[in-house]
Amino acid sequence: MVKTISMVGLGYIGLPTAALFAARGVNVIGVDVSPRVVETINAGRIHIVEPELAGIVHMAVQAGRLRATLVPEPADAFIIAVPTPFTDGHQPDLRYIRSACENIAPVLARGNLVILESTSPVGATEQMAAWLAELRPDLRFPQDDAAAGGGEAADVQVAHCPERVLPGQVVRELVENDRIIGGMTRRASAMAVALYKIVVRGDCVITDARTAEMCKLTENASRDVQIAFANELSMICDRLDIDVWELIRLANRHPRVSILQPGAGVGGHCIAVDPWFIVASAPEEAQLIRAARTRNDSKPHWVLDKGRTALFAALSADPGRSLSDMTVACLGLAFKPNIDDLRESPALEITRAFGGLGCKVLAVEPHIDALPDAFDGLPVRLVDLEAALAADVICVLVRHDAFAGLRARLPATARLIDVVGLT
Repeated sequence: MVKTISMVGLGYIGLPTAALFAARGVNVIGVDVSPRVVETINAGRIHIVEPELAGIVHMAVQAGRLRATLVPEPADAFIIAVPTPFTDGHQPDLRYIRSACENIAPVLARGNLVILESTSPVGATEQMAAWLAELRPDLRFPQDDAAAGGGEAADVQVAHCPERVLPGQVVRELVENDRIIGGMTRRASAMAVALYKIVVRGDCVITDARTAEMCKLTENASRDVQIAFANELSMICDRLDIDVWELIRLANRHPRVSILQPGAGVGGHCIAVDPWFIVASAPEEAQLIRAARTRNDSKPHWVLDKGRTALFAALSADPGRSLSDMTVACLGLAFKPNIDDLRESPALEITRAFGGLGCKVLAVEPHIDALPDAFDGLPVRLVDLEAALAADVICVLVRHDAFAGLRARLPATARLIDVVGLT
């Protein structure tokens, strides 16, 4: 019976997960490296934008079921939801998982369950278990020889259960979506299923840890390939003077065709990152996955080229002005509509690149209050939509609801680049 859960990492996945467990009556100790995050949560507030989450966190904290700390404490189960980026060479970087292991190892005890939720390359759960075993040689782990008390009889059981939610709908999907449970042992899987069924109404489907890891990577790589097709199609249609949005609407009338919508690229911590984990594991075989990732990574450069062409056309039409007098407005910085998440955002990359051209840049992102440090030293200002409409070139980079009706508000002379089909 799990009475206390330690949630290691209180970001876009960890905090909603912790809050939902707390709302179901479980005592949850949230662990994060940021004092600001810890202070914010303990005050009953949230540091991210996610519908429904603020009220759940507030009630959980008020009820004494959720509290945050910088230092891990003993618990029955530990759920790790920390970042898993890649290096400059697109190799998986597991340093945050290693750090989480180092932090929780001193408080592990017999009977504990450790679950890795972070989207990870194949073998990461086994690596986590190996790190924990090194740090706590007094405890037995699943990979230990059965004769030495490993396997089903291990003191600490280990499993992988990847998150699979959509930002903006995290609270609902954490409850409704099926979960893939990959235990290193049958006992670990059973313990994990019992834990997640406290909050999950969807099915909890059991497999092994490696398959669970690969399942999440496959889901995101599949989306990446489909988006790459749409993005490449938009570039082809631009060359051939065809409206890609009309083309996709027509093609999708075929009963077995469902083309996704193109955009400024692909962002977020999942789809923009996870396919590289597959490529790193099987570089010779993952040719299509690599090509899709390369195409999507190239889209921001294509958008920038379109913006640069429009900018210099505007400058040629008004030769009395210099480049430093010209203004580009970038509408949207988040990696997808109606959220504040800027991780791996192509819109952010494009806006920063415009800031390096020598012109003025007006950034419009209704879900943030200040520009991130990535813009330090660049001539970029955060403004509201109305102020941005006077720019020489307007680039629509994210399809936020706040930009609805933009076409009717544009000046007649506006040079518009709309890469998301808003107008």
